[in-house]
Amino acid sequence: MGTAGMTPQFPAATPQAIGLSEGQRIVNTFADPPKAFTDLKRYPTWWVPWLLLSVFSYLLVFAVAQKVGFEQVSQNQLRLNRRQAERMEQMPPEQRARALQLSVTITKAISYCFPIVLLISLAVIAVVLMVTFNFGMGQEIGFAESMAVVTYAHLPGIIKGVLATVSLYAGASPEGFNFENPLASNLGALIDVSEHPLLYRMGSAVDVFTIWVLILTGIGFACVSKLKRSTSLAVVFGWYALITLIGIGFAAAFS
Repeated sequence: MGTAGMTPQFPAATPQAIGLSEGQRIVNTFADPPKAFTDLKRYPTWWVPWLLLSVFSYLLVFAVAQKVGFEQVSQNQLRLNRRQAERMEQMPPEQRARALQLSVTITKAISYCFPIVLLISLAVIAVVLMVTFNFGMGQEIGFAESMAVVTYAHLPGIIKGVLATVSLYAGASPEGFNFENPLASNLGALIDVSEHPLLYRMGSAVDVFTIWVLILTGIGFACVSKLKRSTSLAVVFGWYALITLIGIGFAAAFS
């Protein structure tokens, strides 16, 4: 038979999988974390969740400025360090006022520069976990992937910040507020910080939102690596426990 008039046949094109948009990633970080974090392998980005965390952090800062005041925040912070508080009490009035004003200035500066402080903190966490997984567990995770996982995993901080902001406008006591523990979402809320400052720090480490962030971080690194989720979670929680113990040790030595 002849071939005249026959149309050549070509294999059907296989449609490429379409990745998630940034908005879908954010939603799935809460609704379907494995789906969100697996998509980071395709195109790891971190600036959108960082921007969201920064914007909502300013809502809390403005609420603190209106409802608490940075001088009160500084005084509340002093109660976490009994030794420093005692030194302040022993100062002459003028020197004490200057020391308190310096503390207020530092607190303001850190508060209004929080996005930069947050970015540096996230980058440090990303580097530490990347090195741990790559050199300790034989994985091949790039910095971009590690930074993306860490930043998206911190999105529950938005909810915590919003709830803390609402609680301030709803009438929460200014005398009980501090930026380290802005919401009664941990065991520290059950402990008198002036009587048991170290026990308060230990209780504050057992925080609902912190545990949420740690779980998301473990899931995220499992999704961008070849590790089991249980192994990834063990690494993340292990680092958190170590850093918490070191922080409590320093607090015990200098307070």
